[in-house]
Amino acid sequence: MNTPSELKYTKDHEWIKIEGNVATIGITDFAQGELGDIVYVDVDTVDDDLEGGAVFGSVEAVKTVSDLFLPVAGKVIEFNSELEAQPELLNTDPYGNGWIIKLELADGADHSELLSAEEYQAVIG
Repeated sequence: MNTPSELKYTKDHEWIKIEGNVATIGITDFAQGELGDIVYVDVDTVDDDLEGGAVFGSVEAVKTVSDLFLPVAGKVIEFNSELEAQPELLNTDPYGNGWIIKLELADGADHSELLSAEEYQAVIG
């Protein structure tokens, strides 16, 4: 199971990479493996200010639809448009070209619930 140590994680299986006041967010290798073949990514929250834990979109796989939860509060500033034509990037490159959104962090965004790679590995067993 691939869990890059430079990223932070949530118990809901999202990863987050924070650079300055912008965060890149996607789903983990574990999550894409559990979902199976991903066929559609729906994000209609660009330009929305959302609280941490809010649903920012969904991922549709062959057998199920799963909500995507925001790891921290902020404003969704970009959706990875490559996913419109190639949703399978979430399966083949979840930590690279399969990123889902970019988020401008809210002032004082709470990072305390984010997990290290080791803590996330313990969650997924």
